[in-house]
Amino acid sequence: MKKVIFSTVLIIAVIIGCKTKSNSGDSKNLNITFESKSNSTVTGTATFTEKKGKVTFVAKLAGLKPGIHAIHIHEKSDCTAADGSSAGGHWNPTFKKHGQWGVGEYHRGDIGNFIADEKGNGTITLTTDEWCIGCEDASKNILGKGLIVHQGTDDFTTQPSGNSGARVACSAIIK
Repeated sequence: MKKVIFSTVLIIAVIIGCKTKSNSGDSKNLNITFESKSNSTVTGTATFTEKKGKVTFVAKLAGLKPGIHAIHIHEKSDCTAADGSSAGGHWNPTFKKHGQWGVGEYHRGDIGNFIADEKGNGTITLTTDEWCIGCEDASKNILGKGLIVHQGTDDFTTQPSGNSGARVACSAIIK
């Protein structure tokens, strides 16, 4: 009888242990670092955290000119070109017009604008269920893309990229 009770308790403990481990895997984190481009001095980091079907993106940048700057996800995780052009155009898996995130039509890569303070530091945060980290849905998966910070402001109108100026920082979105 003691062996049966011990075996039952052991089986329950293993099942509970497995369930706990699978629940802890519900959160995914990805940290990336920007490279300066176009002879800028821009540096920074970005974090993508996926939890319960939503991705929260936070970018922290330094070395910018004070004012408004655009940031977008681009097609390729290639930052080899000195001007960042190797990252390609905006990531647009749903073939929409360029625009402002959450307003009318927009690319999945159209993150938007943020403000750099008088010291050249800026932060932007976005939470969405339109992205995932490494899922099988190619229209949502951000892995293998590039993250570009622009010199200027996205006007949310000019096609296909918002007339936001030179690419001053780039990071590959890879594990």
